[in-house]
Amino acid sequence: MIKRTLHFSNPAYLSLKNGQMMIELPHLKILSDEDGKKSVPIEDIGVVLLDHQQITITHGCMAALLDNNAAIITCDNSHHPVGMMLPLDGNDTQSERFRHQINASQPLKKQLWQQTVQAKILNQAAVLADRGIDHDNMLYWARSVRSGDPDNYEGRAAAYYWKNVFPKKVEFFRNREGNPPNNLLNYGYAILRAIVARSLVCAGLLPTLGIHHRNKYNAYCLADDMMEPYRPYVDKIVLRIIDNGENFLELGNAIKVQLLGIATVDVQFEKGRSPLMVGLTSTAASFARCYEGRSRKLAYPLMRNFNSKKGMFYQQGEESFLEDAAEEQGSYGPNQDDGDEELPF
Repeated sequence: MIKRTLHFSNPAYLSLKNGQMMIELPHLKILSDEDGKKSVPIEDIGVVLLDHQQITITHGCMAALLDNNAAIITCDNSHHPVGMMLPLDGNDTQSERFRHQINASQPLKKQLWQQTVQAKILNQAAVLADRGIDHDNMLYWARSVRSGDPDNYEGRAAAYYWKNVFPKKVEFFRNREGNPPNNLLNYGYAILRAIVARSLVCAGLLPTLGIHHRNKYNAYCLADDMMEPYRPYVDKIVLRIIDNGENFLELGNAIKVQLLGIATVDVQFEKGRSPLMVGLTSTAASFARCYEGRSRKLAYPLMRNFNSKKGMFYQQGEESFLEDAAEEQGSYGPNQDDGDEELPF
């Protein structure tokens, strides 16, 4: 069952009663005859976004949310997410999976990063294709990614993608502190990051230990790794907002609602479609299987099937290039290292 994302952008008092989140909204009492009280079953909630400085949430409510594997996101006075709370105990075999994750070999991590970069570039290419923008070079780069991406095809693809994906009337340069629509992208990615981190905890993995991201000040390195192929789904929402002529200079409530809808966007996997939040559960579970040595293939969604492009991409017989790349020979057991230096990017 897909979990609900609750966004509170007005003063509110949130408490717990009989397994329900009790919501009191003072502004409704003032503006209407409503009593301003609502309730939502705790078990139905996946993400809670606290986006107002006058929100009060009881400890009992927080504990119940975390006990049901919900993520709680807090925003600063400029309405940007600045903090996140996740459950400590999200899976029955958590300690065992922690050990497998900690002992993962460098060759395995590089193979997983290879698949991650390939899926990201493919989805970026799909966004460009949907907008009628040349993307054959993106397909070539996706095919060319090697273990660990030592040639930095991710960076090449990103530079081309951001240069071309937005309408020419929008003078865009991707930077967290840059001009709009960077504000929309930042907000959407923050929501996505929280959902990804939640799925990793539910799978019994540590969001801190990444396969590529390794900043010692980053508590969500693996979440930042896993979310890469999912970023284009946020990009599509932002592009739709711009194409519809909405005012993207300010992050208003109407735009936030659209970005919060990222959790329910349909994503296509090899064996079927699912809402993005459910799809993330599959991807996180595939990470766990790879760490345990039961699989070498990550489950990422792809926005488009490029197999029809003759000879250009990954169709080889009945197997896809992504799967073939994941099956390259190498040592994948724990405590194995190929002796390579740390990647410089």
